[in-house]
Amino acid sequence: MLFSGIPFLYYFLPVVLILYFIAPQKLKNIVLLISSLVFYGWGEPKYVVLMVASIIIGYVSGLLIEAKNNIRDKKIILFISVFINLGFLAYFKYADFFIDNFNAVTGLGIPLLRIALPIGISFYTFQILSYTVDVYRGTPTQKRVINLATYITMFPQLIAGPIVRYTDIANELGERTHSLDKFAEGARRFIIGLSKKVLVANILGELCDTFKASEDKAVLYYWLYAVAFAVHVYFDFSGYSDMAIGLGKIFGFNFCENFNYPFISKSATEFWRRWHMSLGSWFRDYVYIPMGGNRVSKPRWFFNIFTVWMLTGFWHGAAWTFIIWGLYFAIFLCIEKMFLLKHLEKSRVLNRVYVLVVIGVSFVIFNAADMGEAFEYIKGMFGFGNVPLISEEYLYYLRSYALPVGLGLIGSTPVVKNAVLKLCEKAKAQKVINIIEPIVLVALAVTVTAYLVDGSFNPFLYFRF
Repeated sequence: MLFSGIPFLYYFLPVVLILYFIAPQKLKNIVLLISSLVFYGWGEPKYVVLMVASIIIGYVSGLLIEAKNNIRDKKIILFISVFINLGFLAYFKYADFFIDNFNAVTGLGIPLLRIALPIGISFYTFQILSYTVDVYRGTPTQKRVINLATYITMFPQLIAGPIVRYTDIANELGERTHSLDKFAEGARRFIIGLSKKVLVANILGELCDTFKASEDKAVLYYWLYAVAFAVHVYFDFSGYSDMAIGLGKIFGFNFCENFNYPFISKSATEFWRRWHMSLGSWFRDYVYIPMGGNRVSKPRWFFNIFTVWMLTGFWHGAAWTFIIWGLYFAIFLCIEKMFLLKHLEKSRVLNRVYVLVVIGVSFVIFNAADMGEAFEYIKGMFGFGNVPLISEEYLYYLRSYALPVGLGLIGSTPVVKNAVLKLCEKAKAQKVINIIEPIVLVALAVTVTAYLVDGSFNPFLYFRF
């Protein structure tokens, strides 16, 4: 079930909201839990069993770790819990990748398992892992299994994050406040995220698919594709994060921010402090720092960086393109840390051009069917392979998509937000905004609904993660 779908928006969500707000405080988590299990099981009910099993393993492991006084026993229980949960992830997400590569190396023909990927398994597995590791590090366990299950299954952030840490919402699981202001703030954030997804990401996704099917490619057409796909991914994923954060507000939770205008970054290092922040902080706290972080020799430091970024790429998908994508960023991050970062900080223009080129190429790799296609596209971007600079098809689609591409580029910067905040400082402008804002939000909701009823292009990229 998609957030940006009619069944969710006009059937599932209204029913859940009614049941949630009429339920007494002590039953609200149960309503959320049941609703989340229904949401998760909508497409593949059998995978609810897998999720429940993962929750029970996490819950029991936490209790056992806390109960043990011996560090060795705690480590053994933690290892078993991590091994089982990562085993589930490896089997369902990566089994065919390993079999396929084993066959390629050995020449054997072991049949692929062709297992359907359980939606959200990468996200909820990381949440369970962070919970058990935090308990090992001294965080008090959650004694009520309903509360822990609510945290892990919570449908607002289940399929696309942000990756919420248990420690961030532990108190809210037990007791949280609800108010009209908080509901309004959440609804506002949800509608903005929904609009980003449907009115920008989906439209740019159509352009990307059109380019990939084209037989009339050109250098500038490749760059239009690279820009369109980067903005498409940003609005697709950040739109879903906005919707998740908004729904969290409505239900009384404060989820962490996941994006902070990454395209205004002045280095690849800064880009990854602003992009998918919950994932970056997860790998930092549970992989990079335990490996020694930067408090080791330089060779070991670079090894840590490459390991983390290989895993970051692999987390995104079971394909070499994702692994290469992660290692690609590792190379630039190491180069920046060695010498480039100090030069980038002195520049006002070249650093931004550098970032946009690095990011543009990275997303071409990210979206390629295989590395052969990735190299073909990168060669095209830089004029290799007898590719013309301009083509008729490029000019046509540039004109056709100039508005959504332009709006996407502007919307991916804080220009609009800063302008609104500046207006809010003036009393008269604030009154006008208070009148206009609900009108604009209703108009956006109506427009989005019209697009969805019309059956417009409406995929979600992160479903495959």
